[in-house]
Order: sequence, then structure tokens, then C-alpha cells
Amino acid sequence: MCAVIGLAQSNGSQTRTQRSVQSSQPGPTFVVPESDLQKPTAVIAYGDMRFTDPSNVKATNTPARRALVARVAQERPDAVLLNGDLTMHGGDQADYAIYQTETQAWRDAHLRVFPALGNHEFANCEIPQCLQNWWRTFPELKDRRWYSVQLGTKLYVIALDSNDSLLPGSQQHRWLEAQIASLPKNFEFVFITMHHEPVADIQLGADDNPRPNEMAVVDLLNKEKLKSKAKFIVVAGHIHNYERFEQGGVVYLVSGGGGAPQQTVERTPTDLYQDESFPNFHYVKFVLDGDTVDATMYRLADSSGSVWEAKDTFKVEANRTGSPKSTKPDRAISRRGTTSSRSVLKQMQNQ
Repeated sequence: MCAVIGLAQSNGSQTRTQRSVQSSQPGPTFVVPESDLQKPTAVIAYGDMRFTDPSNVKATNTPARRALVARVAQERPDAVLLNGDLTMHGGDQADYAIYQTETQAWRDAHLRVFPALGNHEFANCEIPQCLQNWWRTFPELKDRRWYSVQLGTKLYVIALDSNDSLLPGSQQHRWLEAQIASLPKNFEFVFITMHHEPVADIQLGADDNPRPNEMAVVDLLNKEKLKSKAKFIVVAGHIHNYERFEQGGVVYLVSGGGGAPQQTVERTPTDLYQDESFPNFHYVKFVLDGDTVDATMYRLADSSGSVWEAKDTFKVEANRTGSPKSTKPDRAISRRGTTSSRSVLKQMQNQ
């Protein structure tokens, strides 16, 4: 059986993990028992922090980055989902050291942190060394680039690596299929955390629009959600802003407000978030309330970190009949890119 995981924690009672090789076998990689979760259960998600030298003001907004870390520690959620680009340069061990230093409050609070690989984790290093730096920081993930977590009896988390292939036939795609197919019927909500966004506001001429590699996840969910009772919530980053879509009963979020320089976004009509506030340094909090997940995007309203605004709220209701429920338009824009997924890693390392 899988064991409780507490990534990068110092609490001995929460660091015991099961080791396994990366495979296409179904079932969770890690399990957090229902008895270990708070009531109500809370999950926080965000990404694109770019932990690095605090004096590097071009790479990241250090005050915003630190304010978010402090706020998450104050919230004390049951799980923190980080969707990639934790560091500025994955090849620089000093960046990981800064991550450890600045997030000490998370370990003091014994938070469970579940990270996904971003493109910056593969910057300034060859892939093997990049992964060694990652696994040195998160030893429970040794030899895994993707994994899953069972949170109690209703919530499930799947962390993907969008730097590797997600296309049909790939190892990761087969693993994801097996994960969804093997979900117990009592699980009501599945969070998928990944770095590159599968659905977003298409920006003319931009090089960070949705790519075929991640859009394969959309295609898979369109097929598998018809067989699953669970509702899916996909949280990605890469775009340094906040966007929200619903497509075919699946919620797709862009949550890249962790500290990296914010990007302006020309919002399309299918983006369910139309607020013009900028910049959007933020995190998203999900609270399980019975058979409903209440979600709120909290935006940093001042550089001191003392004022936070609830800028977007929405609910995700469990499927009670086994078929997806959708009350919003499901025509979220996605466009087939021209970049081959095999060249994705090389291209993204420089962004």
C-alpha cells in the first residue's frame, strides 16, 4: 500500500513514502488518509515563483513571491500544488537553496507540498542534472517525473510533466489513462496540476499559446470524463497571469501568479475571468464542502502583502448521476500549435 507523503517536510510522521519506478501501473503513488485531513479540506494551487537571488528584479518580484509564501503558510491548507517554475534556473543549486530558505515557514507548518516540473527546472543544465537537482530537493519523488496523490476519500491529485510527451502512445499518456480508468467511484474531484497550459486565451503572435502536447490532455479528458464520475479541475501556469475556462464540464485554470513578471492578457469571451486588475500575483484556494468545491482566487493588492482581494469565486459540484454537469459555455479557445512536442524542451528552456 502507498504511504503518507509530506514533500520536503521535517516532520518524521509525515515523511514516510513508498518508492516505485515510473510505470503505467494504475493507483495512487502516495496516499494521505482521510483522518489526516482537516475539515473542511483545503487545497491551494499556484505557480511560476522563480525562486532565485532576491536582487534579480528582472526574473521575479521578490516581495510578491515572499508575500505569497507567507500567505500560504498562514492559510495552512491540507495540500499545496505548485505547477512549475519554482526556480529561475534548475541548473543552479543556489536557486533551490533559496526556495528552501524562503519556504521554511511551510516546513515549520508541516504543509504537504506537491510540485510539478516546469520549463525553468530544465534551464542551465542537461536533463539528467536538472532532474538530480529536482529530486535532491524533493527526495520523495526520486525517479518520478509524474505521480499521483490520494487525498482522503474524495480528492485525487495528478501531477504531470509537460516538458515530456503527453501525446497518445507516450509513457506519460498511458499512465494518465490508467490513473483515470482506475479511479475508485467514491472520488468526486480530480486535480490535475501541470506547467504548460492546455487551454488559454490565445494571444496573436505569442509563443506560449497552448501546444499540441498539452492539448492531448484535453482530448483525453473529453473521452475519459464520460466514463468517470469525478469532476476534473486542471491547474496550469506558464502564462504569468490568471485565466479561467470551462470546457465540456472540465475547469481549466491558468495560475501563474507566484512572482514571475506578470504578462498582460487580451481576454477572449470564453475566459470566465474578465477583471482588468493588474498585476495578478495570486493563489487559488479550493475548499471541499460536502459534494462541492468552493474556489477563490486571492490577489495580492499591495506590495506589502497585507492586503488580499478575493477576485474570482466559483463552485465545482460533484457529478451525482455519473455524467458531467456544465452550466457554462464550453467553447474555450484552444488552437493547434506548430511546434513539435519533441522539440518542446529545447524551445522552452530559453523562456
